[in-house]
Amino acid sequence: MSVINTEILPFKATAYKDGEFIEVSDADLKGKWSVVVFYPADFTFVCPTELEDLADHYAEFQKLGVEVYSVSTDTHFSHKAWHDTSAAIGKIKYAMIGDPTHQISKNFDVLRPAGLADRGTFIIDPQGVIQSVEITAEGIGREAGDTLRKVKAALYVASHPGEVCPAKWKEGAKTLAPSLDLVGKI
Repeated sequence: MSVINTEILPFKATAYKDGEFIEVSDADLKGKWSVVVFYPADFTFVCPTELEDLADHYAEFQKLGVEVYSVSTDTHFSHKAWHDTSAAIGKIKYAMIGDPTHQISKNFDVLRPAGLADRGTFIIDPQGVIQSVEITAEGIGREAGDTLRKVKAALYVASHPGEVCPAKWKEGAKTLAPSLDLVGKI
């Protein structure tokens, strides 16, 4: 069942951020745009490349008023240990949420039977509604730059009713205004 255009479900969890443990809940994802990135496990191979890429783009997300959260079924203690021992993960300034109860992974429908999360990226609007979903197989890493492009498209569409962003749309490029006149002309 698709979670696109559904409101995020309630959750509360502990995260590691900026050298301390913090509480994060569904309420923290509301009132602003958010990107939630699920990954299978700490101390693995593809995961640190993705999370480092997000860390390298974090300031760009912040400039847009977008908060980033990473989530795995590991604990917040594991996130701290990984942050303290990996140069790539040590760059992270966004919240690393622990989901050992699997509640958040179940809420977003990314929990595998083995108890790990799939690679899932969710763009959530200020009302807490999921606007974009991307889920890839374990061996396929995601690119933060493409997530950033999708966030910019979501922000544009939200602030320009009646317009949509076509494939390969980049900030400042031409958009479309769906109408009967466009049918069969694209």
